[in-house]
Amino acid sequence: MKSVIAGRTGQAALLAGACGLALAFSGAAHAQDAEEQAQPAPPAAEQQAEGNEIIVTASKREQTLQDVPIAVSVTSAKTLEQAQIRDLKDLTSVVPSLRVTQLQSSANTNFIIRGFGNGANNAGIEPSVGVFIDGVYRSRSAAQIGDFPDVQRIEVLRGPQSTLFGKNASVGVISIVTAAPKFEFGGNVEASYGNYDAVVLKGVVTGPVTDGLAVSLAGGVNKRDGYNKDLGTGNDTNERNRWFLRGQALWEPNAQARVRLIGDYSKIDEICCGVVNLQPSASTVAIRALGGQVNAPSEIYSNRVYSNYDSTNNIENWGASGQVDYDFGPLTFTSITAYRRLNALTNQDSDFSSADLIGVNAQDQGIRTFTQEVRAATNMDGPLNFLIGGYYFNENIRQSNQLGWGDQARSYANFLIQGLTGGALSVPTLEATFGALEGNPAKYAGQFFASGQKLDERYRLRNEAYSFFGQADFKVGDKITVTGGLNYTKDTKRYAINIASSDVFSSINFDNPAYAPFRRNLLLAGALSQAGVNPSDPAAVGAFATNPATAATFAAFNAFATGNQNNPEANPLAALRPLQYLPAAILVPNAVEPGRTSDDKFTYIVRVAYDLTSDINVYASYATGFKASSVNLSRDSRPFLRDRDALIARGLTVVNQTYGTRFAGPESSTVYEIGLKADWGLVTANLAAFDQRINGFQSNTFTGSGFVLANAGKQSVRGLEFEGTVKPGKGWQFNVAMTYLDPKYDSFVLSPVGDLSKTRPAGIPSISSTFAASYDHEFDSGHHLIFRGDFHYESPVQIVEGLPGFLDAGTQVAVSAARPFRREVNEANASITWAMPSGFELTAWGRNLTDNRYLLSVFDTPAQPASISGYTSQPRTYGVAARYRF
Repeated sequence: MKSVIAGRTGQAALLAGACGLALAFSGAAHAQDAEEQAQPAPPAAEQQAEGNEIIVTASKREQTLQDVPIAVSVTSAKTLEQAQIRDLKDLTSVVPSLRVTQLQSSANTNFIIRGFGNGANNAGIEPSVGVFIDGVYRSRSAAQIGDFPDVQRIEVLRGPQSTLFGKNASVGVISIVTAAPKFEFGGNVEASYGNYDAVVLKGVVTGPVTDGLAVSLAGGVNKRDGYNKDLGTGNDTNERNRWFLRGQALWEPNAQARVRLIGDYSKIDEICCGVVNLQPSASTVAIRALGGQVNAPSEIYSNRVYSNYDSTNNIENWGASGQVDYDFGPLTFTSITAYRRLNALTNQDSDFSSADLIGVNAQDQGIRTFTQEVRAATNMDGPLNFLIGGYYFNENIRQSNQLGWGDQARSYANFLIQGLTGGALSVPTLEATFGALEGNPAKYAGQFFASGQKLDERYRLRNEAYSFFGQADFKVGDKITVTGGLNYTKDTKRYAINIASSDVFSSINFDNPAYAPFRRNLLLAGALSQAGVNPSDPAAVGAFATNPATAATFAAFNAFATGNQNNPEANPLAALRPLQYLPAAILVPNAVEPGRTSDDKFTYIVRVAYDLTSDINVYASYATGFKASSVNLSRDSRPFLRDRDALIARGLTVVNQTYGTRFAGPESSTVYEIGLKADWGLVTANLAAFDQRINGFQSNTFTGSGFVLANAGKQSVRGLEFEGTVKPGKGWQFNVAMTYLDPKYDSFVLSPVGDLSKTRPAGIPSISSTFAASYDHEFDSGHHLIFRGDFHYESPVQIVEGLPGFLDAGTQVAVSAARPFRREVNEANASITWAMPSGFELTAWGRNLTDNRYLLSVFDTPAQPASISGYTSQPRTYGVAARYRF
């Protein structure tokens, strides 16, 4: 234990040292201030506020980063360009407290702030991190991917933000702000080419139509070959093929009113995402015998994967919004109305091999979302300012899925059954035996695991929610500001589940009384085998039964088998239940399950901010957050055990009925935080220390055959965050951002791998950091040569707590099976830009220049017992770009 404490202390000391180093530059910064202010203005791309002077809207009113007492990271348009950040996944390299991963498909993006977040692979599970674009909430992960055509800045708000942002901001917010149309003609166009034949074309043009009306139009294409070669299909995977259009209009009829209309459309048509096999098992031998291939351990980072059909993603995302602002004396009234549509058609080869085991795994999803926000805010010189408002959310989800057997499923299942029974049983044997016991030997002939048998799934979810919120700032004297905020949110969900199965094997009831003689014979055979007698040899069995020395033992075996032939707990066929992969399900709603959740919660914030000097502000706050129940819209949805007796009494259960969860209850969060913000002109330093806790965290864990959605009891994290900038000389800027996290499962009794209480959650590194440096050299001719480099580091961490596929051997085995799989991130990015006075720019860039590869996720391989698979990180990318500003 001493070493653990020492390690954590050392990591915290490293963070504190970095903070002190940045603060030490402050004296030198003051000496440089006058000289810096006297320099000529930079080119147009650089003429924007930086550091703590950048304007943010984290509190839904415009303030400088220095003045807003919230832990918020801001990424400017300049940084996005120079760092070649293409979408939200790349933000991790500049915001250490944020982690963004894309795993299962192009439609699934998971956002984690301070170690918390979820919602990637199930439309019924809303993210704990709220994503907003120009004030409009994007409720699902596929809707949150963008290429940033005209972004102005990205704000990452850390910690619960439910007071002002209401719905689903229990651990943080990502707010993307795009540039409004301008009343001067201008814009820019960019063309980029990189390895893997990456082509990016994008641009924006803006200008006036009349004295009071300005418009802008942005668009672009992002294409790239896949960096994984699929040797099963012959195609590439993990490619890029997406395009977008975005139009805006800004109308200012008078000095008091502003109307901003936005419409956008984007399309993704990609093959994604490749999975590698990390640990083969005996089932791998069977797949190879069928002519299928999987990765060897030495091929993890060879950019080679194996599938028998492409995992396709066809996603359309479009919407329109209107924002109206009206100034009436000291009040500004704001209304934001938005309507969005998302259509996603995906198909995935989920056995992750070139064998045709799973013939179809398709999902057709449509989401319609309407939101309305109204608020009023003051901007008075007096001691009191306030903001009040309301928010309405209405969303409808329709989803259909198909999951079915492929042409080689029957042969593969036969291998697994022979392995599970020591060669005593096979698919044809089971078909003939069950049929004969039911009076028709041919009833099941050729029916088990037949190609084309499948699940047909239909899901519906309607979510309606509203919030009322208010926040007031009261100044006490010249230096102290006291803030109080309150939010009330009511969230109601109505859902419907309809799952039909044509899988014959999954419809077999192994406890059927007609199968009693078969079960008896299997029990007796098992006992004889343990005694060293071959049950398939009649002579050996007869000798054992009649030998005076063993006759009594045989009689005991016979009595045991006869006495337990109808005992479900001793059923020898139970080992085959995991192969009943596509079972039927109870329809919802029904007489017992209403298919409805309803939650409401008051959340609040209390904060005190104090201006130590004109350059240094400190604050202390306590805030709470809330996220409503999430619904399991998947074939893994099962009735709660508490409803078992009522379902049986009404005759609603199906063959092989199992129990689990339909939904996870609401999660609530709290955070104690103290912070410091300092701005000495050429040096800035922002520091936050926090203790954050989530009760009822909604955990959605993959088990190898499905997902378990459950509330994880209580999870907490303590940490430190530091962000600083230094400008030691003309053209130079250094940035450092570091996050230290010490997370813990305070209580997680019912995890998929057993009781994890008092253990450290996996996937959360102790230290995440980014060090960046840029140098802008201006020549006498007005040309600029701009260098930028950054290095992102994440300390080693175990990727998952355990692997449920190994749980039959015990909790410790499931945990130890995951222990070897760890992640450490060391990524270097760089760019060099030549900017000309005419507006032309040429850039050479590279991301992950050291080709640092690591595992993003690890999981039990579907349909391959004791096999482990995972997703790998993106390899090195590089290219050149040309840009023209006008």
